[in-house]
Amino acid sequence: MTITLTVNREERIFSGDPRTPLVDVLRDHLRMTGTKAVCREGFCGACMVHVDGAPMASCLLPVGSLDGAAVNTIEGVATREHLNAVQQAFEDHDVVQCGMCFPGMVMTMSRFFQTNTSPDRDEIKAAMTGNICRCTGYERIIDALMSIRTNEATP
Repeated sequence: MTITLTVNREERIFSGDPRTPLVDVLRDHLRMTGTKAVCREGFCGACMVHVDGAPMASCLLPVGSLDGAAVNTIEGVATREHLNAVQQAFEDHDVVQCGMCFPGMVMTMSRFFQTNTSPDRDEIKAAMTGNICRCTGYERIIDALMSIRTNEATP
């Protein structure tokens, strides 16, 4: 089956099994390895992408259900010269450890800040539900995200 997707604003075609998870299409066929395949059960958040603007776990999405969809991955949220606000806050606050969870966390929180520009600490914690980090304490991550709200980080 042939599936047409718009990935990071560029049309891409996948020919293969329509049951193939989107994460595998991104990583194995399109060579976009920023999206991580960690739990493959949809609960860790490492494979989060935006599909038609909504954050979704790409490990649970069969590519056959996405024909014509617009997919944005971690590779598409910023440029090398200009990070988005979440990436910049993580950099400024030195919270990145191994890097497995952060692409998904950036995708989740980037969308969250598009809809809630001035969240409180509890709203940030609630928005992070579904993004698991095994390396670091969540408080530093939340502090970094709070800096976006308080404009301490460069947007």
